[in-house]
Amino acid sequence: MRVEDFDYYLPEELIAQEPLADRSSSRLLVLDKETGKTEHKIFKDVVSMLNPGDCLVLNNTRVIPARLIGTKEKTGGAIEMLLLKRVNTSDWEVALKPGKRAKVGAMFVFGPDEELKAEILEIVEGGNRIVRFYYDGLFENVLDKLGQIPLPGYITKKLEDKERYQTVYAKYDGSAAAPTAGLHFTKELLSEIEEKGVKIAYVTLHVGLGTFRPVKVDNIEEHTMHSEYFIIDETAANIINETKKAGGRVIAVGTTSCRTLESAADETGHIEPCEMNTSIFIYPGYKFKAIDALITNFHLPKSTLVMLVSALAGRENVLSAYKEAIDNRYRFFSFGDAMLIR
Repeated sequence: MRVEDFDYYLPEELIAQEPLADRSSSRLLVLDKETGKTEHKIFKDVVSMLNPGDCLVLNNTRVIPARLIGTKEKTGGAIEMLLLKRVNTSDWEVALKPGKRAKVGAMFVFGPDEELKAEILEIVEGGNRIVRFYYDGLFENVLDKLGQIPLPGYITKKLEDKERYQTVYAKYDGSAAAPTAGLHFTKELLSEIEEKGVKIAYVTLHVGLGTFRPVKVDNIEEHTMHSEYFIIDETAANIINETKKAGGRVIAVGTTSCRTLESAADETGHIEPCEMNTSIFIYPGYKFKAIDALITNFHLPKSTLVMLVSALAGRENVLSAYKEAIDNRYRFFSFGDAMLIR
C-alpha cells in the first residue's frame, strides 16, 4: 500500500483553530464499518448509541507544558526545546529548533533568572537529543512556570484557556499532545453514560509528537512507527475482560486508547495488566483483537492515524466519510468534530 492511497483534499478553513464553548456540542459522524453507511449527530447523542454492558476505554494522560523557549548559555542564541520522553528523574529526550546549535556538551538556559538549565548529553536517532536538566525544587513546578502547552503546528490561534487542551479526566502528566478524541467529553456526559450501565476503563498512554510525524516512505509497510509508553492497571484490565466475556462492546476513545489495547491484547483479545512501550503500526490488513468500535477525531491526510481508522472501517469507507464530512463543513483535527466507527 502506498501513502498516496490515504490522501484527501481538505480546505484550510475547515481546520478548527479553537475549541467550542461546549465540549459535547461538537458534531459526530457515525460510520458503520461494515456497510459504510453514515449518520450525522451531535456528540452528546453518543449516549444513545451506547448499550448497557458496553465499555468505554479512556486515556487519562495529561499534557505537560513541554515547550521551552530559551537561549544558548555562551552565545545567547535562541532555542526552542520540546520535551518528548522522560528517560529518568533529570534526563529527557527532546526535539530542538534549530538543532544545529545543540552539540554534545552545549548548555542552554531558560527563564528570566536562568532557573532551568539543560546540558546536551547525546544525539539520538532522528536528530533528537538526550538532555540533563539542572534546577532547584520540583521539576514539575519549574516546568509549569516556564513551559508552554505545545499545540500542533496547524493551530495558529492562541489558546486562551490551556485546560481546553486537556480532557476533563486527565490525571497523569507525560504527554506532549492531547488524546483529542477525549476532548468532547464533559463530566456530566460521562456521568450520564455511567448511569446508563456503560462501564468506563482508564488506561494511560503518554502521547508523543511522533503522532504528527509524516510518513516519509512511499510504501507504508516500510514506515517505522514512533514508540510511546503506556500502562494498563489491574482494574482496567478486569473491566475490559469482563465486558468481552459478557458480550459487551469495547469502545476505544481515541487512537491512543486503541493502540494501547491492541498492543496489550493476546490473540483472543484478553488483556493482562502491563507497563510497556509500544510502536504498533495499525494499517489495513490488521486484525483487531481488543476493540469493537472507536470514537476518534478527523486526522491529517496521509497520516498513520488515517491508516489506523482505515484498518478498522476500510479505506474506501473512511475516505468516503471524510469527503462527506468536508461537504457538510465539519471541523477537522485536534479541536474539530468527531467520528464514531461502529
